[in-house]
Amino acid sequence: MSCRVYLIRHGETIWNSQMKLQGHADIPLSERGLRQAAALAERLASRRMAAIYCSDLGRAVETARQVAAPHSLEVIPLRDLREMNFGEWEGLTFREITEKYGDMAMKWWSAPLSIKVPGGEGLTELTARVVPAVRDIVERHSGDDSVAVVCHGGPVRCLVGTVLKMDLNNQWRIRQDNAALNILDFSDWDSGIVALLNDRSHLAEEFSTPFMVREKSRA
Repeated sequence: MSCRVYLIRHGETIWNSQMKLQGHADIPLSERGLRQAAALAERLASRRMAAIYCSDLGRAVETARQVAAPHSLEVIPLRDLREMNFGEWEGLTFREITEKYGDMAMKWWSAPLSIKVPGGEGLTELTARVVPAVRDIVERHSGDDSVAVVCHGGPVRCLVGTVLKMDLNNQWRIRQDNAALNILDFSDWDSGIVALLNDRSHLAEEFSTPFMVREKSRA
């Protein structure tokens, strides 16, 4: 068995730029996000791809379509690759969430496995649907294939954390920017290797921006 996964976070949306939680809200790519997706597609155009999978939310589908175009592949949307359902928190900034939900919001940052968002999901539920979906993809393409999986910040962090056998309460230590490229290599599922993390060198106009820890609400 051998499979390489090009794990991609979607390009920027207006809500990303406004630091609002998106979750299952179907917010399209911004103009900047479209440019980011095009740059990512150009970077991956020469790579061999057996299939392109994505979340069924529009921002991930549009990013995936641009990645798929040079390979003449149709994207394969999967609902299980969606971002966490943030329920009542969708459309709010973290400051607004903190003002309204107080200690619950703070615990969500410090111990997300113990919290379920009102009207939505928790990290436990997100991991329970995303990880098996990607494992199925890896096992389906075990014949020395490479595939792209385009999804969201939350799914990327829980996948990388799972491969690294991390305590997922520490998932926020995994930085994941819009249109970032990650590479996971699998000789078998339990021996996955993180070969590349949060790489944005294809975004030349943004790559020179000084490092800064952005608000965690860019989901």
